Amino acid sequence: MRFIKAKLLVLAVIMFLAAPLSAETEMEKTSSWLPSLQTSTPQEGFELAVKLSRVGVKTTQPDKEVLFREREKYAQSGEALIHASEVIAVHFQTVAAANNYWK
Repeated sequence: MRFIKAKLLVLAVIMFLAAPLSAETEMEKTSSWLPSLQTSTPQEGFELAVKLSRVGVKTTQPDKEVLFREREKYAQSGEALIHASEVIAVHFQTVAAANNYWK
């Protein structure tokens, strides 16, 4: 139960901090920074999963000042870091499936 409450809290904080996308961000979104989920190796797949996570955070919080200020808080929280790892793991599952698990 505590785990679920923590996840809901993290989600609430992200939603609270999320600002509407600017016109520039919309333009960047339409450019193809992600041409494919295909990677040559699991290592490249993991790196892509990390990038997907980071882009998700930047999209949710485009204000760099707020982003860096909040980083100081969650960087010291083991629970927040575990949640960040969970997001990367979900992205890695997606990339691995897109690559047929590199078989």
